[in-house]
Amino acid sequence: MHDEILAEVDPRGPRRVIGIGMLLMLGGIVLYLAFLQPPANPLWQAFLIGMGLVSLWMAYKLQVATTRKLFLTEEALTDSEGTMIARVEDIVAVNRGAFAMKPSNGFTLKLKNPAPRAWQPGLWWRLGRRVAVGGVTPGSQARPMADIIAIIIARRQA
Repeated sequence: MHDEILAEVDPRGPRRVIGIGMLLMLGGIVLYLAFLQPPANPLWQAFLIGMGLVSLWMAYKLQVATTRKLFLTEEALTDSEGTMIARVEDIVAVNRGAFAMKPSNGFTLKLKNPAPRAWQPGLWWRLGRRVAVGGVTPGSQARPMADIIAIIIARRQA
């Protein structure tokens, strides 16, 4: 077994703070509007309260998720909690192009086999055969990780 870490992504820093702060501000402003400037229709007020609470919940989920780090080894892409995001042998392609459907400062992976859905806001998500890494991650760490995965795929196909 190769447990040597080939690449690491640590979502600490200003992008994380700005992301959490924006969601907190959005939730606060929407709740402020719902209670201090309520719309005439009570359904709209319920909608605003719901959206404000969802924004605050998302800020919390983002804060918790971004305390984790991502690690790439010869065997798998995992997070610091031990969650297996994708096995390297299942990765078919990596896409980090400018016009790719991917998270900010991140990349997407295409897998051989579908995997269960999972999501860590601002860090990664997995849906079927697609895995996306990015959001509040620093591009200076995600780019080399994507390049290493591409090299592993090319070496395997050669």
